[in-house]
Amino acid sequence: MISIPTNPLSDGARSVVRRLTKEGFTALWAGGCVRDLIMGRAPKDFDIATSAVPDQVERLFPRAVTVGKSFGVVRVRVQTHEYEVATFRKDQAYRDGRHPEGVVFTDEQTDALRRDFTVNALFLDPLTGTVRDYVGGQADLAARLIRAVGRADDRFAEDHLRMLRAVRFAVTLDFKLDPATADAIRRHAPQIEKVSAERIQQELTRILLEAPQPGAAIELLQTVGLLPVILPEVSALRGQEQPPQFHPEGDVWTHTIMMLNAMHPRPSSLADPSSLGQAGGQPDLRLAYAVLLHDVGKPGTAKFVENRIRFDCHAGVGAALAEEILKRLRLPNDDIKAIAFCIGNHMRFMDVQRMRKATLCRLVGAPTFATELELHRLDCAASHGDLTNHTFLTAFLAARRAEPVLPKPWVTGHDILPLGVTAGREIGRWKQRVYDAQLEGLVENREAALAWLRRELAAAGR
Repeated sequence: MISIPTNPLSDGARSVVRRLTKEGFTALWAGGCVRDLIMGRAPKDFDIATSAVPDQVERLFPRAVTVGKSFGVVRVRVQTHEYEVATFRKDQAYRDGRHPEGVVFTDEQTDALRRDFTVNALFLDPLTGTVRDYVGGQADLAARLIRAVGRADDRFAEDHLRMLRAVRFAVTLDFKLDPATADAIRRHAPQIEKVSAERIQQELTRILLEAPQPGAAIELLQTVGLLPVILPEVSALRGQEQPPQFHPEGDVWTHTIMMLNAMHPRPSSLADPSSLGQAGGQPDLRLAYAVLLHDVGKPGTAKFVENRIRFDCHAGVGAALAEEILKRLRLPNDDIKAIAFCIGNHMRFMDVQRMRKATLCRLVGAPTFATELELHRLDCAASHGDLTNHTFLTAFLAARRAEPVLPKPWVTGHDILPLGVTAGREIGRWKQRVYDAQLEGLVENREAALAWLRRELAAAGR
């Protein structure tokens, strides 16, 4: 017997089952919600499997919406919650490595045998609390194993994306892959390239954001042969040596894995610099991909100079390469630009204590700075361990907590034009110079800034 929590989401799902059962149909909770309940986790949604066909479901629930009638799927709304109600079915042949050509309505046991992994193929009667297990899913839950239902080769040949899903379930649930299932993934790994980039990216993003140890997740993707297919540039980090005086941890791969495993959520605000790098919650998507890809430029720039390996310009090369990778994965353009910017900028942090105040203000005033600073912290912590520059920057921010890092400019282009500067590019250059003077504290107000500008223009013969 499974203890079922009482809340609006589960109550609505239970009411759907009760209505179907009252009309003489078999109706059960199915899939991930059953797995989560057995594990003592709160399900995020509830799916219902039933002997009722879509037309019968629609007659019982007037607010039902058909989303895949030919596949037996109907969405039922109860108050503010929606539930997917699917008829017990058997899939017909898969031709594209993702979707069956059709389905045949059948019974619950046959339905269980078509599912991906044993831990996702369990049914639960919420009216009695009884679990129905036709595939050994409860034993695999107890053993913390992700095992394909039936022959793993068949499951992965049917739907290639299941290989990535197997890894995601293993790393997010802190389970192990069943050895036979892992071997089948290795055999079928090259087929993952046939899956759309959007679906690969969705699974990869969930792995990076939901896995307690994202680095271990990337290592598992490498072990089962998926990483060399979907991210060969990251796989190529393995064995790339680094100078031991800066990277005592080892090669670029080890460094990246350590950073991923240490990821913490990006702070929501820079108002409290002390919050930067604190643990708890979920990593930020931009931070996760910036960490994963921050050193992809190293293999292509590695060279030995004076008995020491160097990676000159690797940040810029890496930013361009990261942009290509993220476009290939179909990330949103705003995210691509922000991530590439963070990667291209990540070596600037070694110079922060020598920067002019104006340059420093522009650095910390960038929209991406919270991500950049956390990337820098992780980079240092996973290598030489020197956080001096991180401490300097958080102190710099703390000292300016009550004022914007980049204040509104006192002088605009409209102020410069009457002073005899008419070319647009020249106006921009002088506007930047007077704003630098403002940031440096060389002028105290708008009047002083205008006076400074007139003096500088006169000195320049303008």
